[in-house]
Amino acid sequence: MTNPYLIIGLGNPGREYKDTRHNIGFMLIDLLAVRLDARGMKLQSKAIVTSALYEEQKIILAKPQTYMNLSGHSVQGLLHFYKIPQTHLLVAHDDLDLPFGTIRIRPTGGPGGQRGMANTIQLLGTKDFPRLRLGIGRPPGRMDPKDYVLQNFSKDDFKLLPDVLNRAADAALEFVMSGLNAAMNKYNGAVE
Repeated sequence: MTNPYLIIGLGNPGREYKDTRHNIGFMLIDLLAVRLDARGMKLQSKAIVTSALYEEQKIILAKPQTYMNLSGHSVQGLLHFYKIPQTHLLVAHDDLDLPFGTIRIRPTGGPGGQRGMANTIQLLGTKDFPRLRLGIGRPPGRMDPKDYVLQNFSKDDFKLLPDVLNRAADAALEFVMSGLNAAMNKYNGAVE
């Protein structure tokens, strides 16, 4: 069996953040855990961790519990603990620069103002690791982006959210089974 894959969704712990835009990464991990029938949750490297087998491939799913701005501590700790190469890491996070419903898988990139990604890049010492950007759109008018990401999804967006998350889950599993390029070619773009 090859090295396991580590899929980490960024978000904030706590019930008050559960349905916020900033927690779309957590929502993806929750969906993957259900879809893969993941078993055995534990707290490790300041993250809630579970694992599953998907077509004979071990996948570790994680939700950092450090709050968004310190997510890199969990990412770094889990990579080292499980001895996972960065090519087998996928970090899923919200992205203000993509319209809601758009997903974009990338092999590298800057944080784009996303503080959890900034912390992860800083602690890993590289920006060269796969990420799954989940578009949440820009805040309306002059709303502060910090306030916008901590709001719940609008009613219209909430209706489309299951389709977005299912497409993102498909993309993550495509990444595991067929590689980064295949996942990018097949899933980058907006939910139809």
